[in-house]
Amino acid sequence: MGQQQVNQIEAGHVFVEYVRDAMVANRRMARSMNVEVYSRRNETFRVTETIGRRPGIPPRSYGVDLRNRRCDCRRFQTLPYPYAHVVAACAKVSLNVDQFIDEVYTLERTLRVWENEFPVLPDLSTWEVPPTTFELVLDKGLRRNPKGRPQSSRIRNEMDIREKSDGKLCGVCRLPGHNQNKCPLRNYHIGQSSRSDRN
Repeated sequence: MGQQQVNQIEAGHVFVEYVRDAMVANRRMARSMNVEVYSRRNETFRVTETIGRRPGIPPRSYGVDLRNRRCDCRRFQTLPYPYAHVVAACAKVSLNVDQFIDEVYTLERTLRVWENEFPVLPDLSTWEVPPTTFELVLDKGLRRNPKGRPQSSRIRNEMDIREKSDGKLCGVCRLPGHNQNKCPLRNYHIGQSSRSDRN
């Protein structure tokens, strides 16, 4: 990677390839924008898109402040290199747009990241591993229970206390002590529903 940065510097490039490609696309988009100079001294502009970016959405206008490096689209602040609105504003007053590209995107800066060389690592079998002088003790309280429903760690209050009940109620007669399969009134209810179906 360091050699790639060196090759690009020797080829006369200043910025990384990603930003160079983005600036080419931004210059192309800037050609279709109208720019109105609000204040040349304060370097503020109103840039209007003439072509909508998405169908059904009308073109919008954006305020550009070159001195404070701000644009209403917020791309200029988020990506510290000029978006198409800034490129259009710079073209209107013949400013060099490259001065607004953050130095973090320069090849000189990225070369600093890759200029350090790493030694070749020896084979794993030749590594000298010192013996452990202490014993690792596992905290069983931190281990997850492999089975069952997870226990709630929420602190309970009076809202969580259920009223005491005699257990589950029958689904047919709503009385405790049995379920709907063993309900003495089961046949009565089934007979009634079959008669009502015939009617």
